[in-house]
Amino acid sequence: MSFDPARFEPQHFLWKFENGVGTITLNRPERKNPLTFESYEELRAAFYALDHNYAVKVVVLRGAGGNFCSGGDVHEIIGPLTKMKPDGLLKFTRMTGDLVRAMRACPQPIIAAVEGVCAGAGAIMAMASDIRFGQPGCRTAFLFSRVGLSGADMGACAMLPRLVGHGRAAELLFTGRDMTSEEGLAWGFYNRVVEDVMAEAYALAEEIAKGPSIAHCITKRQLDLERNMTIDQALEAEARVQARCMETNDFKRAYEAFANKQKPVFQGN
Repeated sequence: MSFDPARFEPQHFLWKFENGVGTITLNRPERKNPLTFESYEELRAAFYALDHNYAVKVVVLRGAGGNFCSGGDVHEIIGPLTKMKPDGLLKFTRMTGDLVRAMRACPQPIIAAVEGVCAGAGAIMAMASDIRFGQPGCRTAFLFSRVGLSGADMGACAMLPRLVGHGRAAELLFTGRDMTSEEGLAWGFYNRVVEDVMAEAYALAEEIAKGPSIAHCITKRQLDLERNMTIDQALEAEARVQARCMETNDFKRAYEAFANKQKPVFQGN
């Protein structure tokens, strides 16, 4: 997928690109921004395309109209799934999981700005982001059990316990109940809960966009890779990637700026 962030015009969500910050807005506010087969596909393709674009430094993921995302559309996804053959069902579940894979493979940090309803696949997309900000009163629900499905969906059983702990994840996945914004903050799902969640998200996004983007990409990758490493393996891996960062021009710029008592201006090379 050829990707020009200045010209990208997706059909199933909104895209904005400014000063190194890309914004994905789920845009079906009348239905609380549910996903469809088509939006799953296009989101997946967009995140994979970002792997080959270095003008975008960070991505903000949000929903329109005061809600984040209500999950898969009941009429456009859930209904058709009940009539689908086994091979079609497996194709669908692999495709939805691949959206999470694309989000984690995308080298840019992803900031989820959550308002209102954040449910089902919407909760998964927030979970799969690198940083999550919530608005007071937002409701996050991994509600798969409420529609007769397991909590083992789109990586939830692997990723959610790493954020909130095994017991809390088990409760959320078995019951499908709402996690309040207060719980989400106390349990580590949300980095911050603030009234103006968009302002908070963009303030951090702009800060990250001005930073050393090669180094940020490496940090994101290593945070995932080192989950399954021993301490010795992690130390060797970090020695190698940090040595690579020391070869960059941004590292030299930082030293020169420090030596001259100036603030470094990173250029991502």
